[in-house]
This record gives sequence, structure tokens and C-alpha cells, in this order.
Amino acid sequence: MPVAPPPEPPRHPLDPDPVRATKARAVFALGLMAALTGLLIGGVVPATVALHLARQARREAYASAGFLTGAAWLRRGERLAWTGLVLVAVSLVVALVIGVVRLAESPYGQDFAPEVD
Repeated sequence: MPVAPPPEPPRHPLDPDPVRATKARAVFALGLMAALTGLLIGGVVPATVALHLARQARREAYASAGFLTGAAWLRRGERLAWTGLVLVAVSLVVALVIGVVRLAESPYGQDFAPEVD
């Protein structure tokens, strides 16, 4: 015979209903934009904004004592934002390596014709 879970304690009538934090959706959207535009170096701006908003959203969720939800959206958004920042770093390193290789292949100084002293 299955045992029923214990009943939840009654809520106080003045307690607010749990609601998803609006910043959680914004963090996810910005993180997604950062991940999609990370290789184009434009992802650094939405990633930075997403990480700042995530920090604020976590602070607000902690202060709300559980009445603000959306922690999963925050985690996904933060992961996407960090992915975008990693892609920005990779594209900058690749651009730097390509620039150094091209600089090393170019002749140094002025190249004169063979008959010029």
C-alpha cells in the first residue's frame, strides 16, 4: 500500500505566489545571443550583460526566500554566456596568430631592385 506524502503546511494568506524571475529569461536570451555571436567577437557585450544580470537575479531570488523561480534558466543562460566569452577568446587568439604569421612572412625593411646599391 503506497504511503501518501505528508501534507504541505498551509501558506500564510499574505505570502506571494511563486513566480519566474523576468531577469532569468533575459539572462537566457542574452546568453544565447552571446553564444551565437561569439565567433564574430560581438558576443562579448551580451555575455557581459548576461553575467551581470545573472548576479542580480541570484541576489533577488535569495532575498525573495524562494518566491522567485527560474534558477534553471539562469544556469543555462550563464553557461551560454561563458560559452560566448570562450568563443570570443578563441577567435581573438586565432586572429592574433594569423596576424603574427602574416607579419613574419612579410619582408622586413625596404626591398630594392638588384641593380640599386
